[in-house]
Amino acid sequence: MTNTLQPAHRLLPIDLLRGIVMIIMALDHVRDYFHITAMTADPLDPATTTPVLFFTRFITHFCAPVFVFLAGTSVFLAGQKLSKQQLSALLLKRGLVLMLMEIVIFNLLFSFDPLYRFLGLQVIWVTGLSMVLMSGLIYLRLRTLFIIGLIVVAGHNLLDHFNSKPGEVIPLWWGILHQQYFANYAPGRFFGVMYPLLPWPGVMILGYCLGSWYTSADPAQRIKLLKKTGLLVTLAFFILRWVNIYGDPNPWTSQHDHLATVLSFFNVTKYPPSLQYLCITIGPALILLAWLEKAKGAWTNIVVVYGRVPMFYYLLHFFLIHVLCTIAFLLSGRPMADAFTGMMAFRPNDFGFSLGVVYLIWIFVVAVLYKPCKWYGQYKAAHRKWWLTYL
Repeated sequence: MTNTLQPAHRLLPIDLLRGIVMIIMALDHVRDYFHITAMTADPLDPATTTPVLFFTRFITHFCAPVFVFLAGTSVFLAGQKLSKQQLSALLLKRGLVLMLMEIVIFNLLFSFDPLYRFLGLQVIWVTGLSMVLMSGLIYLRLRTLFIIGLIVVAGHNLLDHFNSKPGEVIPLWWGILHQQYFANYAPGRFFGVMYPLLPWPGVMILGYCLGSWYTSADPAQRIKLLKKTGLLVTLAFFILRWVNIYGDPNPWTSQHDHLATVLSFFNVTKYPPSLQYLCITIGPALILLAWLEKAKGAWTNIVVVYGRVPMFYYLLHFFLIHVLCTIAFLLSGRPMADAFTGMMAFRPNDFGFSLGVVYLIWIFVVAVLYKPCKWYGQYKAAHRKWWLTYL
């Protein structure tokens, strides 16, 4: 999602992993705009979902944590060619710009509402705010940062005990910090914090610490560390989830059949991301990162195109998906009065198609964006204009 800071030299495995999750991310957003039950049912509810629908949603869980994690890694690598003061200033400016882009640009692309009757703070906002915090934290020693990151990621679920109960008023400051917040801020105007701050800075900090592994001259040792750490983090998920005591406010339960029980086991909390959620996403991502160190083939040349221009891709894919949704609505023959009944223009809550159509549109969107992303990546590599660092 965010165009992470440029390291001194591009690292192919990082760009490949980022590209993979960029492609997967588009699937979730296509589902939001085109699946018939996207606005009316929870795709992760074991009692009502199907295995294919559950997987379609679950696989996209990897996107946000991997992006924020790799953003931290890229911050560390960028810092190898900059002074602490220069890196801090860059992080502060980049973070503030991202937060502004979320409010002004991405809310418009999300809703197609120039009056901004809905304002949402989502992943770009929380990534920007995490960067602002990182602009001060980078002065600390790496070991100290690792401890802070670990405490935030592993300990933030202790705050679940202070969350407001259903029906209770959530204070805005608490909504920004740790619990999703939704409210009418004026007649006919709606505000939501979909991505509370914690534990995202901790994820970025741990990604920053990972960057130190990429300054080593021994790739074989790095691969071993990535595999071992990835396996341990993934194992931690299964242990925590099986014990069912700490690490997620939504414990798994026995369901009406074995398959539904398995789905319940993997139905972890994303908003905000629980410790268990982060273990089952970051753990496998580290293992994949190790494998990508030696990845070859034509597919890598394709995937890396998306990974090198993530913010450009993020902007274009939201615009394209919403335009396609608008076209589909206009061709459906439904009255224009239905166009603005949902949260997104031209996307009524009862509008949509089957999951098969969703997958076809996803493939189309990713394919269409390949050429623009490739062109922009080449343009960006050949120019050093200031605004390119923000897109």
